[in-house]
Amino acid sequence: MLSSLILFKNRIFVAVLISFLIAPFYKNVFSDDDPVKNHDSSQIFYEPVVFDKDQGALYKEIVNSLLSRHYKKQVLNDSLSKDHLARYIEFLDPGKNYFLKEDITSFQRWSTKLDDFAKIGEIQPGFFIFNIFKKRYIDRLTYNLTLLKDEAHVFDFNTNQTISFDIDSKDWFPTKKASDEFWENRLTDLMIRQFLNDQEKKAIEARETLIKRYENQIRLITQRDSRDVFQLYVNAFASLFDPHTSYFSPRTNENFQINMSLSLEGIGAELTTEDEYTKVNRVVPGGPADLQGDLKAEDRIVGVGQQNDDIVDVIGWRLDEVVDLIRGAKNTIVRLEYIPSSSEQTNTKTISIVRDTVKLEDRATQSQIININNTSGNFDIGIIEIPAFYMDFEGYRARDPNYRSTSKDVFKIVNEFKANNIVDGIVLDLRGNGGGALFEATSLTDLFINYGPVVQIKDASGRIYKNNRAKRRAIYDKPLLVLIDRLSASASEIVAGALQDYRRAIVVGTQSYGKGTVQDISPVKLGQMKQTVSKFYRVSGESTQSRGVVPDISLPSIISIDEVGESQKDNALEWDTIARVPYYQKSGNTIDDTLDELRELSLDRRNSDPNMMSLINKIALSRDLSAEKTLSLNLDLRKARSESWDEQVFVIENSRRTALNLEPFNTIDEWQAYLEDSEGEEESELPISETDPILFESARILADQIFLARNN
Repeated sequence: MLSSLILFKNRIFVAVLISFLIAPFYKNVFSDDDPVKNHDSSQIFYEPVVFDKDQGALYKEIVNSLLSRHYKKQVLNDSLSKDHLARYIEFLDPGKNYFLKEDITSFQRWSTKLDDFAKIGEIQPGFFIFNIFKKRYIDRLTYNLTLLKDEAHVFDFNTNQTISFDIDSKDWFPTKKASDEFWENRLTDLMIRQFLNDQEKKAIEARETLIKRYENQIRLITQRDSRDVFQLYVNAFASLFDPHTSYFSPRTNENFQINMSLSLEGIGAELTTEDEYTKVNRVVPGGPADLQGDLKAEDRIVGVGQQNDDIVDVIGWRLDEVVDLIRGAKNTIVRLEYIPSSSEQTNTKTISIVRDTVKLEDRATQSQIININNTSGNFDIGIIEIPAFYMDFEGYRARDPNYRSTSKDVFKIVNEFKANNIVDGIVLDLRGNGGGALFEATSLTDLFINYGPVVQIKDASGRIYKNNRAKRRAIYDKPLLVLIDRLSASASEIVAGALQDYRRAIVVGTQSYGKGTVQDISPVKLGQMKQTVSKFYRVSGESTQSRGVVPDISLPSIISIDEVGESQKDNALEWDTIARVPYYQKSGNTIDDTLDELRELSLDRRNSDPNMMSLINKIALSRDLSAEKTLSLNLDLRKARSESWDEQVFVIENSRRTALNLEPFNTIDEWQAYLEDSEGEEESELPISETDPILFESARILADQIFLARNN
């Protein structure tokens, strides 16, 4: 009883001490001479968000869980405190568009105190900083609305000014005047973007779109409550451990489950938020978006419309509200306006997707045979496309002999190839495969290697598990190639890495994503924590984390490894090694002996094949435009820039057609009309060398390897 009383008194003392520490900061911000308070925002009702009494204890519980359970062992000290403050500011204002420099300076008072506050569950600084942000945000959008609604204010589209989007070189606004000047340019740029996407759009319509956007964003931020702010503050701290660690409040956890179910019903896409945009994290193989064919990972959704209704601008919306717009009844149509990740950054595209349920058979493994008539001979190459590592767990648990899984489907395809003796080698296409069941990755590898380990797993305590093994003889021992790209991740990297280490297959394509960590979800007093608890290692001892799998032969990719991948994420765990495990490489292996020659043969083709040259030139053009950090605010110059993009792609396409002895297009309009007419079923009639030159080249590499192996 006495000890409890002492503890209770100590807690009171700490709480009082914290209140004395925090009170001066509140006074400084909300005093009469404060620039935030004196900034005119009288048109908006402003109410600070106040934390709930139970959130302090919850924060302390979350911090202790991260420090004790996470794979990355962090020390709660001043250094981590500084990182937490910087990360939280970045979470709130990633583009440095709202805070003033004086705000950032004032926040430094907490730079070495947040670690001490975390130990006792003190979260007031997080709410204090958010309330400053909320006021700056509302004031800024109110100012923008004032300009947009003022008919006397004229936006100059004939200026020589430019606007920069290089956040790394951008500093916080030193004054409100500097902020106003930037935002006038930003509004001009946003209106120009609308004109470029809709040539018929008038200035008044462009203004109305932005007015609706900012009014809605003000509505959204005024709806933010203590749970939203708490989650932001906590996740700024959790993200210091690694990018896959986060806290879900009960409401967010429900929305998270809804979002995950979106991959199974709706359009078949997993979504996330980045800055003010809703970003496509992954397009689910076999889903409506995948079958429609245009939407890709890293695309940013800016508008959503129902059937023939007007598209609603969703920039700055909460993820759950965007999800609600996209979801809908089966067989209904949703229209998405988005900025493609791989195209000229000013323009958007609009597509229509018929909502449906993703059926297992639609996302299941598929096969085809490609005939390769190389100078080295004529070869039939079997292609097995594996979009995900799936498993019907219910059927498996019920011991249904007909349950579906990746390894069972591949087993069936391989046996069909063998029974009819119809292929000389097999390509496993793992492009875009974001992973799935580890058991299935191990079972798939088991089809192509004899007994031995497939992957090692190291947990947070340092224990290493080696029980994921191939347990039977390989069912296929002929030439094999694995095709990967930057979106091949997790379980697909385990398969590619194991087959590469065993020298069982040539790995071709682009360096993979580098997702080499394992997360679990555990409950806390209110909500759930997802955190990284283990790490994958190849049998060679190398981690797949951050570095991924490096192909034996690299092929071009529209997806830049400098923009996409685990290594591009803040605080990603590092690549490292552990001890290798004994594993057997098949004797007489010729892969290493032929790699140099295979690379030379492939490079020669890439420098002469019209389809590959066209792809390479389009990639170079896209990356040149993406590298631009400034844009003109002159409408005519921006139109010329956009037209130049179309013209350059048009020239590339006509060069390809001329090299293939096809009739070139006379005009851009004629070419674009052809593209619209060739969508859908007619595309399947085109040769694989044109529709998928990377897959075709992979098959040619394998044909070369078969020939060289036979003649060595």
